[in-house]
Amino acid sequence: MEHSFSHLDAQGTVTMVDVGGKTPGRRVAIAEAIVELAPATLELLQKAALPKGDVLTCAKIGGIMAAKRVDELIPLCHSLQLSFADIRFEVRDRPPRVRIEAEARSVGATGVEMEAIVAAQTAAAIIYDMCKAIQRDIVISRVRLLHKSGGKSGEFNAPELPL
Repeated sequence: MEHSFSHLDAQGTVTMVDVGGKTPGRRVAIAEAIVELAPATLELLQKAALPKGDVLTCAKIGGIMAAKRVDELIPLCHSLQLSFADIRFEVRDRPPRVRIEAEARSVGATGVEMEAIVAAQTAAAIIYDMCKAIQRDIVISRVRLLHKSGGKSGEFNAPELPL
């Protein structure tokens, strides 16, 4: 089975995919990232007692900002007009971690998976940045697409994994 690469033209030159002929539709993507913390760091985060301030509020705002700028970060990504972007957190004591869920939505001709993934990664990096004065061995893991809908390829739902 031969596969053609969407970002290469007939001469093998890198190119942006032309989505101009696609029918616009509602697109939704949800991604996750996990930030593993020491119990003491997580406790300070929950109390908003870290030296740099309210970690989750900063991570939420920064993740949303990142979703809006993906075309500036990822080569050949299309500029999208997002209709919605959000970051949600699930804080767990055992094991000590923050699960980030990033959602992006648009009505357009191409998907928003990269917007959701970059938003989740950026929120995780902000948590790391704001906690690193207390703990250097923070682990960011399991960045993945959880859900996408819309477009020719239809709906995708990742299998659930234990937290």
